[in-house]
Amino acid sequence: MRQIVLDTETTGLEPELNHRVIEIGCVELVNRRATGRTFHRYLNPEREIDDGALSVHGISRTDLDEQPRFREIADELLEFLAGSELVIHNAAFDVAFLDAELARLPGEPRQIASVCQVLDTLALARELHPGQRNSLEALCKRYDVDDSARELHGALLDARILADVYLAMTGGQSALALTEQGAPPRGVEGTRGARVPVRPAAPLAVLVATPEELEAHEAMLALITRESGGRCLWVSELPDTPAVRLPPAPEVQRAGV
Repeated sequence: MRQIVLDTETTGLEPELNHRVIEIGCVELVNRRATGRTFHRYLNPEREIDDGALSVHGISRTDLDEQPRFREIADELLEFLAGSELVIHNAAFDVAFLDAELARLPGEPRQIASVCQVLDTLALARELHPGQRNSLEALCKRYDVDDSARELHGALLDARILADVYLAMTGGQSALALTEQGAPPRGVEGTRGARVPVRPAAPLAVLVATPEELEAHEAMLALITRESGGRCLWVSELPDTPAVRLPPAPEVQRAGV
């Protein structure tokens, strides 16, 4: 199975207000192993970046002046994504921005859903950990994933971290961004994989009833047997259970008798 872990950075929060994608980062997984293939592009948004967004990712407008426009890399991106399952944290946000970028292209409109399936790790985390914080940062702490390099958001870095988190959430993994020979391919930075400690199962405690507890238990079974006319299921299931005789129940004197 081929999966692409994807993240974006943007000029703001709302594509409806003409905010644009300024960075795309993708990490390829095949059968739950990182192949070392990535897709990473900075993009010229042709507009200013909101101060709030700048404080999140630290990418300024002047940093992007010489970068390509989305329309120049769209075909390359779609070819990389084609036929895969996208793994995205808070997928609605990234997919809405990518769909808005695709809608600006000439020709027949295209959408991400027509190219690949989408798995939202935020929705998955909420199912696994209802009522808890499920941000990427919180999940890194919960699954012992190293995010120490994440001083600011970055699409490729966050995609690599999300790949670790996703694999840890869904059953663990080997080494992220390593080839089968165990070394990062040339030109691809190795990324530390998630290390989820596996604790050995503790021996189950065996609680043994005391003689007094056994006597009280057998007395209760005998009482149930007598009161039910011999139809005590627990006694019938255990034919070797020793019979316990109880003294006859005292007669109750009714008033006026």
